Amino acid sequence: MDNAPPTRRSYNPVVKNGRGKIYEYTAFFEANEHGGYTVTVPALPGLVTEGKNLEHARHMARDAIRCYIEGLKKAKEPIPVEKETAQLKLSVIA
Repeated sequence: MDNAPPTRRSYNPVVKNGRGKIYEYTAFFEANEHGGYTVTVPALPGLVTEGKNLEHARHMARDAIRCYIEGLKKAKEPIPVEKETAQLKLSVIA
């Protein structure tokens, strides 16, 4: 019987498939003043896109992420790997 503590599986945001790698990133969808959504991806600095509704914003975000990664590959820059994240709502008295 092995008494070693169980190993924790680490979070892997990059998965290989038959055509290439699948990258996973956290995206934030925020309702904007135009009735649509503005999308940011914290792990990819400067990436901002928007869509006329949530479904369109999701499509635009995937396209923007794909283009961002392709640009990094062409420039031979490292592709950011997102660390495990948490989103918390905090209340403060000010």
